[in-house]
Amino acid sequence: MNSKRTYNPPPFSMIEAATKGDVTAINAILRHYSGYITSLSVRPMWDEFGCVHMVVDPEIQRRLETKLITRVLKFQVA
Repeated sequence: MNSKRTYNPPPFSMIEAATKGDVTAINAILRHYSGYITSLSVRPMWDEFGCVHMVVDPEIQRRLETKLITRVLKFQVA
């Protein structure tokens, strides 16, 4: 059984538009990677009974989104 998933990157035209500062394209790229960013933003949190819960840390999530936007804007399309 092959459990390998296929990866569909965003279309090149969307990336190219985002590198030029197109807000719609940047938002589309953020939506494309939102699940991955959310999964990277999960951290453990303990409640008052000592039980651990995995929660999304919004600060980490915003930092990752900001980093993605910064890298997209710096990306050089050859």
